[in-house]
Amino acid sequence: MSDILHMSDTEVGRAQVLRQLDEGHLKQREAADRLKVSVRQIKRLLKSYRRLGPKGLISKRRGQPSNHQLDPQTQVRVLELLRERYPDFGPTLAHEKLTQVHHLVVSRETVRQLMMADDLWQARRARRPVIHPLRERRPRLGELVQLDGSPHAWFEDRAPACTLLVYIDDATGRLMELWFTEAETTFSYFEATERYLTCHGKPLAFYSDKFGVFRINHPNDLGGPGTTQFTRAMLELGIEVICANTPQAKGRVERVILTLQDRLVKEMRLQGISSLAEANAYAGEYLADFNTRFSVAPRDPEDAHRPLLPRDDLARILTLQEKRILSKNLTLQYNKVIYQIQTARPTYALRNAAVIVRENGRGKIAIEYHGKPLPFTVYRQQAKQAVVVTSKQLPMTLDTLAATTKTHKPYIPPADHPWRRFRINAKTARPDPDR
Repeated sequence: MSDILHMSDTEVGRAQVLRQLDEGHLKQREAADRLKVSVRQIKRLLKSYRRLGPKGLISKRRGQPSNHQLDPQTQVRVLELLRERYPDFGPTLAHEKLTQVHHLVVSRETVRQLMMADDLWQARRARRPVIHPLRERRPRLGELVQLDGSPHAWFEDRAPACTLLVYIDDATGRLMELWFTEAETTFSYFEATERYLTCHGKPLAFYSDKFGVFRINHPNDLGGPGTTQFTRAMLELGIEVICANTPQAKGRVERVILTLQDRLVKEMRLQGISSLAEANAYAGEYLADFNTRFSVAPRDPEDAHRPLLPRDDLARILTLQEKRILSKNLTLQYNKVIYQIQTARPTYALRNAAVIVRENGRGKIAIEYHGKPLPFTVYRQQAKQAVVVTSKQLPMTLDTLAATTKTHKPYIPPADHPWRRFRINAKTARPDPDR
């Protein structure tokens, strides 16, 4: 009984060509062209075919261990690190840590195979791609900067959830600013934008979503100024604010937030970061490393950022600003508080005058008339009414309310406390003369 040969499709095809060559139906050059090998290789294959038949075309390495397989000790070390330090990491990020931190020479595909074999990671089914029209990147750095906020458990269970404000350049994909804050509010965007402007200058435009910080979404709001506080401040600085119609339109910042929710969360876990102050101090280091690896060069090397001018007083511009009309008694109402203007000039000069009330992030109030501050005192604070907050601001409002209204249980001494050993003798106790 003849032996059964296990041959691959390539080896079967070679056997057919070499049989025709051996029978004289083909020339060596024709056989080499069919098999896409050199004439010299055809001569070696023909010699083996004539000596052993089709069996001589089977690879001698079949069934043998690879010369490039991972060293067993290295494999054990990799699995130990994956189980102990990186159990929820993806293969790409785990490979980066093994290479950069532990200096292990191992390929990313090997890490992926080890994680799948050890049930540390499973490949997810690829989603059906959704086709969106592509938009070409802007040519210059600073022409268009996308920004968005992401409420997330950035510190996992080490601290309460917070919000990360992300600024990314459209032309280069560079992270321009990362700022951790309690909630996505106008003041938090003022704080992050001030850091951006101080470091990089003024971009041509900010590209955001339709969140209430950037756009007035009430169709019946006809009596207001027509712009939000953030948009008004940016227009004073000469920066255009553009709102995207769909999340896919500002997909660059949406995708980078998903990346940060995976990578940055795990990096802060490894660094032991569990507070806003620590996270903001580390953000600059992470931002620089991220840009080194993932940013691209712009088509136009010119920087579109403009420097801040002497008239760009950020401390004054990045505030809440509202217009008020003084009464005959030189009083005005702002945020449920009545303020009394103090002036040495005749009172009739300021009656019915239009003034500007500015409030900064620390709650400090300033009242200006023709750009000059007016002295004032608090006349009366009205009764507190129901507060209107957005869904993103609700967690911070409830946390503040819980902290201010937290009640403490009365102290109960333990059983061995000295107070419990003290007893009053009714016979020797002195009567109280007031009773």
